[in-house]
Amino acid sequence: MQQVTVGIVGASGYSGLELTRLLLRHPGARLAFVTSDRWVGQTVAERTGLASDLTYLGVEAGLEAAAACQLVFLATPAESSLTLVPPLRARGLRVVDLSGSFRLQDASLYPRYYRFEHPAPAQLREAVYGLPELFGDQVRQAALVANPGCYATAAALSVAPLLRGGLVDPQTLVINAASGVSGAGRKATEDYTFMEVDADFRAYKTLSHQHLPEIRQTLSRVAGVDVALVFTPHLLPMKRGILSTAVARLTPGTSAAQVAEAYRGLYGACPLVRLQASPDAVRIAEVVNTPRTLLGVQVDERHVVAISAIDNLLKGAASQAVQNFNLMQGFAETEGLA
Repeated sequence: MQQVTVGIVGASGYSGLELTRLLLRHPGARLAFVTSDRWVGQTVAERTGLASDLTYLGVEAGLEAAAACQLVFLATPAESSLTLVPPLRARGLRVVDLSGSFRLQDASLYPRYYRFEHPAPAQLREAVYGLPELFGDQVRQAALVANPGCYATAAALSVAPLLRGGLVDPQTLVINAASGVSGAGRKATEDYTFMEVDADFRAYKTLSHQHLPEIRQTLSRVAGVDVALVFTPHLLPMKRGILSTAVARLTPGTSAAQVAEAYRGLYGACPLVRLQASPDAVRIAEVVNTPRTLLGVQVDERHVVAISAIDNLLKGAASQAVQNFNLMQGFAETEGLA
Protein backbone atom coordinates (compact mmCIF):
# COMPACT_ATOMS: atom_id res chain seq x y z
CA MET A 1 0.00 0.00 0.00
CA GLN A 2 1.40 3.38 -1.01
CA GLN A 3 1.39 5.77 1.93
CA VAL A 4 -0.22 9.22 1.82
CA THR A 5 1.62 11.98 3.67
CA VAL A 6 -0.72 13.78 6.08
CA GLY A 7 -0.64 16.27 8.93
CA ILE A 8 -2.91 17.29 11.80
CA VAL A 9 -3.57 20.86 12.86
CA GLY A 10 -5.01 20.91 16.39
CA ALA A 11 -3.66 17.61 17.67
CA SER A 12 -4.00 18.21 21.41
CA GLY A 13 -7.79 18.33 21.70
CA TYR A 14 -9.73 15.17 22.46
CA SER A 15 -10.57 14.53 18.79
CA GLY A 16 -7.05 15.48 17.71
CA LEU A 17 -5.54 12.99 20.14
CA GLU A 18 -7.76 10.20 18.84
CA LEU A 19 -6.93 11.17 15.27
CA THR A 20 -3.20 11.08 16.06
CA ARG A 21 -3.54 7.58 17.50
CA LEU A 22 -5.47 6.30 14.47
CA LEU A 23 -3.16 7.80 11.85
CA LEU A 24 0.03 6.61 13.53
CA ARG A 25 -1.13 3.02 13.12
CA HIS A 26 -2.79 3.46 9.71
CA PRO A 27 -0.83 1.49 7.08
CA GLY A 28 -1.73 3.96 4.34
CA ALA A 29 -0.84 7.17 6.20
CA ARG A 30 2.50 8.75 7.01
CA LEU A 31 1.90 11.36 9.71
CA ALA A 32 4.39 14.15 8.92
CA PHE A 33 3.45 16.81 11.49
CA VAL A 34 1.12 17.61 14.38
CA THR A 35 0.41 21.03 15.85
CA SER A 36 -0.52 22.26 19.30
CA ASP A 37 0.18 25.80 20.41
CA ARG A 38 0.24 24.77 24.08
CA TRP A 39 2.52 21.74 23.57
CA VAL A 40 5.06 23.27 21.17
CA GLY A 41 8.42 21.55 21.44
CA GLN A 42 7.11 18.53 23.34
CA THR A 43 6.97 15.12 21.73
CA VAL A 44 3.91 13.04 20.98
CA ALA A 45 5.44 10.21 22.98
CA GLU A 46 5.80 12.21 26.19
CA ARG A 47 2.34 13.78 25.96
CA THR A 48 0.39 10.68 24.89
CA GLY A 49 2.52 7.58 25.39
CA LEU A 50 2.17 6.74 21.69
CA ALA A 51 5.20 5.38 19.87
CA SER A 52 6.22 8.43 17.84
CA ASP A 53 9.17 10.80 17.68
CA LEU A 54 7.06 13.63 16.26
CA THR A 55 7.33 16.99 18.03
CA TYR A 56 4.36 19.33 18.33
CA LEU A 57 4.69 22.43 16.18
CA GLY A 58 2.97 25.79 16.34
CA VAL A 59 0.29 26.39 13.73
CA GLU A 60 2.48 28.58 11.53
CA ALA A 61 5.26 25.99 11.50
CA GLY A 62 2.63 23.34 10.79
CA LEU A 63 1.41 25.23 7.75
CA GLU A 64 4.96 25.31 6.44
CA ALA A 65 5.28 21.56 7.05
CA ALA A 66 2.02 21.02 5.17
CA ALA A 67 3.88 21.77 1.93
CA ALA A 68 5.19 18.19 2.07
CA CYS A 69 1.73 16.71 2.58
CA GLN A 70 -1.05 15.54 0.31
CA LEU A 71 -3.85 15.91 2.85
CA VAL A 72 -4.31 17.82 6.10
CA PHE A 73 -6.75 17.15 8.92
CA LEU A 74 -8.08 20.12 10.87
CA ALA A 75 -9.12 19.27 14.44
CA THR A 76 -9.54 22.92 15.23
CA PRO A 77 -12.32 25.23 16.44
CA ALA A 78 -14.64 26.49 13.72
CA GLU A 79 -13.16 29.98 13.73
CA SER A 80 -9.67 28.57 13.18
CA SER A 81 -10.72 26.30 10.33
CA LEU A 82 -12.20 29.30 8.53
CA THR A 83 -8.76 30.87 8.24
CA LEU A 84 -6.86 27.63 7.58
CA VAL A 85 -8.89 26.03 4.80
CA PRO A 86 -8.47 28.73 2.08
CA PRO A 87 -4.62 28.76 2.11
CA LEU A 88 -4.43 24.97 2.29
CA ARG A 89 -6.79 24.59 -0.64
CA ALA A 90 -4.94 27.32 -2.57
CA ARG A 91 -1.85 25.08 -2.38
CA GLY A 92 -3.82 22.17 -3.83
CA LEU A 93 -3.96 20.19 -0.58
CA ARG A 94 -6.96 18.04 0.22
CA VAL A 95 -8.52 18.81 3.60
CA VAL A 96 -10.70 16.96 6.10
CA ASP A 97 -12.13 19.54 8.51
CA LEU A 98 -13.52 18.20 11.79
CA SER A 99 -15.10 21.54 12.75
CA GLY A 100 -18.45 22.92 11.69
CA SER A 101 -17.01 25.65 9.48
CA PHE A 102 -18.01 24.10 6.17
CA ARG A 103 -20.92 21.81 7.08
CA LEU A 104 -23.82 24.14 6.35
CA GLN A 105 -24.66 24.92 2.74
CA ASP A 106 -26.62 28.05 3.67
CA ALA A 107 -24.11 30.68 4.78
CA SER A 108 -26.88 32.77 6.34
CA LEU A 109 -27.24 30.19 9.14
CA TYR A 110 -23.74 30.72 10.50
CA PRO A 111 -24.38 33.96 12.41
CA ARG A 112 -27.27 32.38 14.32
CA TYR A 113 -25.72 29.01 15.12
CA TYR A 114 -21.97 29.67 15.06
CA ARG A 115 -21.87 33.38 15.88
CA PHE A 116 -19.85 34.46 12.84
CA GLU A 117 -20.38 35.58 9.26
CA HIS A 118 -18.95 33.01 6.88
CA PRO A 119 -15.96 34.55 5.02
CA ALA A 120 -15.19 31.74 2.53
CA PRO A 121 -18.24 31.05 0.36
CA ALA A 122 -16.11 29.47 -2.39
CA GLN A 123 -14.93 26.73 -0.04
CA LEU A 124 -18.44 26.41 1.40
CA ARG A 125 -19.69 25.50 -2.07
CA GLU A 126 -16.76 23.15 -2.63
CA ALA A 127 -17.15 21.21 0.63
CA VAL A 128 -18.60 17.70 0.59
CA TYR A 129 -20.48 16.58 3.69
CA GLY A 130 -18.58 13.51 4.85
CA LEU A 131 -21.12 11.04 6.20
CA PRO A 132 -19.82 7.92 4.43
CA GLU A 133 -22.87 5.70 4.89
CA LEU A 134 -25.06 8.27 3.13
CA PHE A 135 -22.74 10.25 0.85
CA GLY A 136 -19.70 8.06 0.32
CA ASP A 137 -19.72 8.38 -3.47
CA GLN A 138 -19.30 12.16 -3.25
CA VAL A 139 -16.57 11.85 -0.62
CA ARG A 140 -14.37 9.75 -2.93
CA GLN A 141 -13.81 12.68 -5.29
CA ALA A 142 -13.80 15.45 -2.69
CA ALA A 143 -10.99 17.92 -2.17
CA LEU A 144 -12.56 19.40 0.98
CA VAL A 145 -14.59 17.21 3.34
CA ALA A 146 -16.70 18.68 6.12
CA ASN A 147 -16.60 15.96 8.76
CA PRO A 148 -20.05 15.73 10.40
CA GLY A 149 -20.79 16.68 13.97
CA CYS A 150 -21.21 13.98 16.59
CA TYR A 151 -24.89 14.56 17.33
CA ALA A 152 -25.56 15.02 13.63
CA THR A 153 -23.98 11.65 12.83
CA ALA A 154 -25.97 9.73 15.43
CA ALA A 155 -29.23 11.49 14.58
CA ALA A 156 -28.98 11.28 10.80
CA LEU A 157 -28.00 7.63 10.67
CA SER A 158 -30.85 6.69 13.01
CA VAL A 159 -33.65 7.95 10.75
CA ALA A 160 -32.22 8.23 7.23
CA PRO A 161 -33.77 4.92 6.08
CA LEU A 162 -37.21 6.04 7.22
CA LEU A 163 -37.03 9.35 5.37
CA ARG A 164 -35.44 7.94 2.24
CA GLY A 165 -38.23 5.39 1.96
CA GLY A 166 -41.04 7.84 2.72
CA LEU A 167 -42.03 5.71 5.71
CA VAL A 168 -42.59 8.59 8.15
CA ASP A 169 -44.20 12.02 8.10
CA PRO A 170 -41.18 14.37 7.78
CA GLN A 171 -43.01 17.05 9.77
CA THR A 172 -43.25 14.94 12.94
CA LEU A 173 -39.63 14.17 13.79
CA VAL A 174 -38.41 14.63 17.37
CA ILE A 175 -34.86 13.68 18.39
CA ASN A 176 -33.47 13.69 21.92
CA ALA A 177 -29.79 12.87 22.29
CA ALA A 178 -27.37 12.66 25.20
CA SER A 179 -23.59 12.98 25.06
CA GLY A 180 -20.67 12.49 27.40
CA VAL A 181 -18.85 15.66 28.44
CA SER A 182 -15.93 15.16 26.04
CA GLY A 183 -18.31 16.37 23.31
CA ALA A 184 -17.78 19.89 24.64
CA GLY A 185 -14.02 19.66 24.09
CA ARG A 186 -11.31 20.63 26.57
CA LYS A 187 -13.09 23.55 28.19
CA ALA A 188 -11.92 24.81 31.55
CA THR A 189 -15.35 26.14 32.48
CA GLU A 190 -17.38 25.49 35.57
CA ASP A 191 -20.29 23.86 33.71
CA TYR A 192 -18.10 20.93 32.65
CA THR A 193 -16.23 20.26 35.89
CA PHE A 194 -16.69 16.96 37.73
CA MET A 195 -18.60 18.59 40.58
CA GLU A 196 -21.12 20.09 38.15
CA VAL A 197 -21.80 17.06 35.95
CA ASP A 198 -21.48 14.14 38.37
CA ALA A 199 -24.81 12.50 39.29
CA ASP A 200 -26.70 14.97 37.12
CA PHE A 201 -28.47 14.93 33.76
CA ARG A 202 -29.63 18.04 31.94
CA ALA A 203 -30.56 19.53 28.61
CA TYR A 204 -28.56 22.37 27.11
CA LYS A 205 -28.70 24.71 24.10
CA THR A 206 -32.39 23.87 23.74
CA LEU A 207 -33.61 24.73 20.21
CA SER A 208 -30.30 26.49 19.50
CA HIS A 209 -27.58 23.83 19.25
CA GLN A 210 -25.24 24.30 16.28
CA HIS A 211 -25.94 20.75 15.06
CA LEU A 212 -29.66 21.44 14.63
CA PRO A 213 -29.43 23.01 11.14
CA GLU A 214 -26.85 20.40 10.16
CA ILE A 215 -29.18 17.53 11.08
CA ARG A 216 -32.11 19.20 9.34
CA GLN A 217 -30.01 19.81 6.21
CA THR A 218 -28.90 16.17 6.02
CA LEU A 219 -32.34 14.72 6.64
CA SER A 220 -34.00 17.08 4.14
CA ARG A 221 -31.43 16.03 1.57
CA VAL A 222 -32.17 12.35 2.20
CA ALA A 223 -35.95 12.85 2.23
CA GLY A 224 -36.06 15.11 -0.82
CA VAL A 225 -38.34 17.51 1.08
CA ASP A 226 -37.89 19.94 3.96
CA VAL A 227 -37.88 18.10 7.27
CA ALA A 228 -39.24 19.70 10.42
CA LEU A 229 -37.20 18.76 13.49
CA VAL A 230 -37.23 19.29 17.23
CA PHE A 231 -33.75 18.42 18.53
CA THR A 232 -32.76 18.54 22.19
CA PRO A 233 -29.23 17.68 23.35
CA HIS A 234 -28.45 16.53 26.89
CA LEU A 235 -25.28 16.23 28.94
CA LEU A 236 -24.46 12.83 30.40
CA PRO A 237 -22.27 12.45 33.52
CA MET A 238 -19.77 10.26 31.64
CA LYS A 239 -16.65 10.80 29.53
CA ARG A 240 -17.76 9.77 26.06
CA GLY A 241 -20.52 8.27 23.95
CA ILE A 242 -23.85 9.41 22.49
CA LEU A 243 -27.30 7.84 22.66
CA SER A 244 -29.85 9.35 20.26
CA THR A 245 -33.59 8.63 20.39
CA ALA A 246 -35.76 9.62 17.42
CA VAL A 247 -39.56 9.45 17.28
CA ALA A 248 -41.78 10.06 14.24
CA ARG A 249 -45.27 9.29 13.00
CA LEU A 250 -45.46 6.49 10.46
CA THR A 251 -46.92 7.08 7.02
CA PRO A 252 -50.34 5.36 6.96
CA GLY A 253 -50.04 1.75 5.84
CA THR A 254 -46.35 1.39 6.72
CA SER A 255 -45.54 -2.01 8.24
CA ALA A 256 -42.83 -3.19 10.58
CA ALA A 257 -41.48 -5.37 7.78
CA GLN A 258 -41.10 -2.34 5.49
CA VAL A 259 -39.23 -0.45 8.21
CA ALA A 260 -36.87 -3.37 8.85
CA GLU A 261 -36.18 -3.78 5.15
CA ALA A 262 -35.42 -0.05 4.79
CA TYR A 263 -32.67 -0.33 7.40
CA ARG A 264 -31.23 -3.51 5.91
CA GLY A 265 -31.33 -1.98 2.44
CA LEU A 266 -29.42 1.14 3.42
CA TYR A 267 -26.96 -0.29 5.93
CA GLY A 268 -26.65 -3.97 5.07
CA ALA A 269 -23.37 -3.40 3.23
CA CYS A 270 -22.00 -0.77 5.63
CA PRO A 271 -19.12 -2.35 7.57
CA LEU A 272 -19.28 -0.03 10.56
CA VAL A 273 -23.05 -0.08 11.17
CA ARG A 274 -24.63 -2.83 13.23
CA LEU A 275 -28.39 -3.31 13.29
CA GLN A 276 -29.69 -4.61 16.61
CA ALA A 277 -32.76 -6.75 17.19
CA SER A 278 -34.47 -3.94 19.11
CA PRO A 279 -33.75 -0.43 20.38
CA ASP A 280 -33.35 -1.88 23.87
CA ALA A 281 -30.12 -3.56 22.71
CA VAL A 282 -28.49 -0.26 21.69
CA ARG A 283 -26.05 0.72 24.43
CA ILE A 284 -23.29 3.30 24.68
CA ALA A 285 -21.03 0.76 26.41
CA GLU A 286 -20.99 -1.33 23.22
CA VAL A 287 -19.59 1.49 21.05
CA VAL A 288 -17.18 3.38 23.30
CA ASN A 289 -13.62 3.18 21.89
CA THR A 290 -14.93 1.75 18.59
CA PRO A 291 -15.75 3.29 15.18
CA ARG A 292 -19.12 1.52 15.04
CA THR A 293 -22.70 2.77 15.01
CA LEU A 294 -25.38 0.66 16.69
CA LEU A 295 -28.98 1.08 15.51
CA GLY A 296 -32.28 -0.34 16.70
CA VAL A 297 -35.84 0.42 15.57
CA GLN A 298 -39.33 -0.42 16.86
CA VAL A 299 -42.80 0.41 15.51
CA ASP A 300 -46.37 0.31 16.75
CA GLU A 301 -49.55 1.15 14.86
CA ARG A 302 -48.72 4.85 14.50
CA HIS A 303 -45.15 5.61 15.57
CA VAL A 304 -41.57 4.52 15.09
CA VAL A 305 -38.74 4.84 17.60
CA ALA A 306 -35.16 4.66 16.27
CA ILE A 307 -32.21 4.62 18.65
CA SER A 308 -28.54 4.95 17.77
CA ALA A 309 -25.30 4.91 19.74
CA ILE A 310 -21.82 6.10 18.76
CA ASP A 311 -18.57 7.14 20.39
CA ASN A 312 -18.63 10.92 19.96
CA LEU A 313 -14.83 11.14 19.69
CA LEU A 314 -14.54 8.36 17.11
CA LYS A 315 -17.55 7.88 14.81
CA GLY A 316 -18.57 11.37 15.88
CA ALA A 317 -15.17 12.82 14.96
CA ALA A 318 -11.78 11.09 14.50
CA SER A 319 -12.62 7.64 13.12
CA GLN A 320 -15.18 9.17 10.77
CA ALA A 321 -12.45 11.50 9.52
CA VAL A 322 -10.31 8.42 8.84
CA GLN A 323 -13.26 6.74 7.09
CA ASN A 324 -13.45 9.77 4.83
CA PHE A 325 -9.68 9.72 4.29
CA ASN A 326 -9.94 6.08 3.26
CA LEU A 327 -12.65 6.84 0.72
CA MET A 328 -10.73 9.83 -0.65
CA GLN A 329 -7.60 7.74 -1.16
CA GLY A 330 -9.26 4.61 -2.50
CA PHE A 331 -8.47 2.49 0.56
CA ALA A 332 -10.87 0.04 2.15
CA GLU A 333 -13.36 2.00 4.23
CA THR A 334 -12.28 0.29 7.45
CA GLU A 335 -8.52 0.55 6.86
CA GLY A 336 -6.82 1.50 10.11
CA LEU A 337 -10.09 1.19 12.03
CA ALA A 338 -10.72 -2.52 12.44
